[in-house]
Amino acid sequence: MSVPAALPTVTGLLLARAGSPEPGLRFEDRRWSWQEHVSECARYAAALRARRTPGRPFHVGVLADNVPEFSFLLGGCAFAGAVLVALNPVRRGEALARDVTRTDCQYVLAEPDYAALLPAMDVPVLPLDGLELPAHAALEAELRPVPATPDDLLMLIFTSGTSGEPKAVRCTHGKIAVPGRMLAGRFGLGTGDTVYVSMPMFHSNAIMAGWAVGLAAGAAIALRRRFSASGFLPDIRAFGATYANYVGKPLSHVLATPERADDADNPLRIAYGNEGAPADLARFAGRFGCTVIDGFGSTEGGVAISRTPGTPPGALGRLADGVAVLHPETGRPCPPARFGPAGELLNPAEAVGELVNTSGPGLFAGYYHDADADASRIRDGMYWSGDLGYADSDGFCWFAGRAGQWLRVDGENLGTAPIERVLLRHPAIAEAAVYGVPDPGEAAGGHGGDQGFVPPGAGTVSGDQVMACIVVRGGALLTPAELGAFLAAQGDLGPRQHPRFVRVAGRMPRTATFKVLTRVLAADRWNTGDPVWWRPDGRAPAYVPLRPEQAAALEAAIS
Repeated sequence: MSVPAALPTVTGLLLARAGSPEPGLRFEDRRWSWQEHVSECARYAAALRARRTPGRPFHVGVLADNVPEFSFLLGGCAFAGAVLVALNPVRRGEALARDVTRTDCQYVLAEPDYAALLPAMDVPVLPLDGLELPAHAALEAELRPVPATPDDLLMLIFTSGTSGEPKAVRCTHGKIAVPGRMLAGRFGLGTGDTVYVSMPMFHSNAIMAGWAVGLAAGAAIALRRRFSASGFLPDIRAFGATYANYVGKPLSHVLATPERADDADNPLRIAYGNEGAPADLARFAGRFGCTVIDGFGSTEGGVAISRTPGTPPGALGRLADGVAVLHPETGRPCPPARFGPAGELLNPAEAVGELVNTSGPGLFAGYYHDADADASRIRDGMYWSGDLGYADSDGFCWFAGRAGQWLRVDGENLGTAPIERVLLRHPAIAEAAVYGVPDPGEAAGGHGGDQGFVPPGAGTVSGDQVMACIVVRGGALLTPAELGAFLAAQGDLGPRQHPRFVRVAGRMPRTATFKVLTRVLAADRWNTGDPVWWRPDGRAPAYVPLRPEQAAALEAAIS
């Protein structure tokens, strides 16, 4: 389904700001008006065109934090008719190199620390400031950019899928500009506002719920290189930020900072995002004197759900028109959820199904060069999200996990297969299965905030904790310290991929066709007679045995 031509483009939104003297971009102690920002985008467009190799996709990779050059590159690609490939620095080594090559990058612009993550490869890796930018005086023609339509591709943003490998989602001009304009209008944002963007710009949340919102509103965009819980409130005050976006557990991290009597003395009006822990939404709003609105969506953009007044605790919100819960195999609507006196789901077997946009793909524009993945999403003219949920008779929906084998870690989708492959490199490990378990927060001395999971039948939790079950080869020995050191040495295992819990089993539960029953492992969690190792800190790589009293505390924290 094409995006209607009347919808905006990023190019059009930028051109509307071309003559504006209003604040446009702020980063640390530097600032640009919108006129200056658009001029920088034009300079980057000229440099991109000059370096273009004809006959190949005009794709440029970027591997960087939230720095001004990222914003200028995105606008420059819009003006030049190029595609910006947002590379994820959580990836490492050959895995990251594959992301570069299969998205047809002509070259990669990288910050020095991130350039070191890439191995030697045929695609050139240039410093982020390595483009030869023309002088401003030579740019008069550059404000007549390549014409753009809402259907034209502007970005490729990676997410993970059922295969465990990340997929490059096609993000068109419309896919970025439409939510930006919609959210700016919904929240009444304008030139007097400042949009604070601290979520990573290689993630769709930062682009569509942050950067594009500021652009559409004509508000100033205040960039933070990386999210900092302790730096959040000082930034809000220093930038005069009235709007902030989030994904995952940033609200929880900010709430964990020491409370002060003047916390509500700040300009923030709206915090908008998804996957915030339900209990944290009201706490954050009360402590910082703002409105928190938590929605549900994905990089693909086929289904979106927002909380509204009256949404039951833990629910995502009311299903939008055309969105239904369908049985993944039969395609039939699932019956409404029924709840017990304590709010427990009584009929999960019949009520839990896949969230489906029955009216079409929505803003989903497909994956890049992945027809099989496209076919898994679009079936019978409907968009199948891969997310499980259940809805009550009033249409309020609860998240119940994911149909594919991927995890949601600190706001990012991670595949299980790459983690399993790393584990199987160890000569003592014969089998490995990776799955999600509930996030117990800081129970039993552990630190939440890195990871969390929502099993079918549970309320909403903000993300996944990574757990692995391994089977040690007969006669081999493996200690917690040895496994921790081994995983820490694997260059392609990102910090969020490092399992928090490891179960050492004698054998895996399997189906009759020898497939591992990960749902059984996930249901067991740490409640097993098998040894379980864990990383209490959640950040340090060292494993130690999980003691029974710690397991009990973890269980109590999620019940």
